[in-house]
Amino acid sequence: MKSPAPGKNTSRAEIQDITLRGVWLLANDREYFLPHDRYPWFKDAKVREIHNVQLLHGMHLHWPDLDVDLELESLDRPEKYPLTYR
Repeated sequence: MKSPAPGKNTSRAEIQDITLRGVWLLANDREYFLPHDRYPWFKDAKVREIHNVQLLHGMHLHWPDLDVDLELESLDRPEKYPLTYR
């Protein structure tokens, strides 16, 4: 597998901030807020677990330490993707 050429844009995800209300995420140059009441998996997670996020195929977010997967489209259009959490 080759690394991208220097200066070439690549897809990535990065946690910008963690607050008492939720998580700020930057993915593909867009900022998202994931409130704890809608995304409860992050509420009691360790900081390092939240920061360990991967963007796969430019559209799939994966937190391996938390076993959480989200599609970016579900963040762009949450009304189309009702969440079920038990």
